[in-house]
Amino acid sequence: MYGIGSCDTCRRARKWLTEQSHEYKFHDLRDDGIDIQMVERWAGRIDWQKLLNTRSLTWRKLPEVDRAAMSKDSALASMLEHPTLVKRPVLECSKFIAVGFSPDNYKAIFMQT
Repeated sequence: MYGIGSCDTCRRARKWLTEQSHEYKFHDLRDDGIDIQMVERWAGRIDWQKLLNTRSLTWRKLPEVDRAAMSKDSALASMLEHPTLVKRPVLECSKFIAVGFSPDNYKAIFMQT
């Protein structure tokens, strides 16, 4: 699981995984870092627009011209520069990748694996 330790959504997802006895490793995008291989791998498995956190304060602080012209390449570069632009959490394993958290979605994912 990739996220930010102070993110409430990441905390809820981690709590859910623990309560359901699912093992996971947490990678803090701020503390542990983020690299181009990571975001390219995610964007290769899921639409890059789903990875982009357009509700964040960081997004709102970007110049309007940059937000309006956002492409895959500029989005991935922006995520590298500002890890809070990654919609969190990113739950990744060999069989699936999920972005964001809802108990129902996680339950459905783990029922399929």
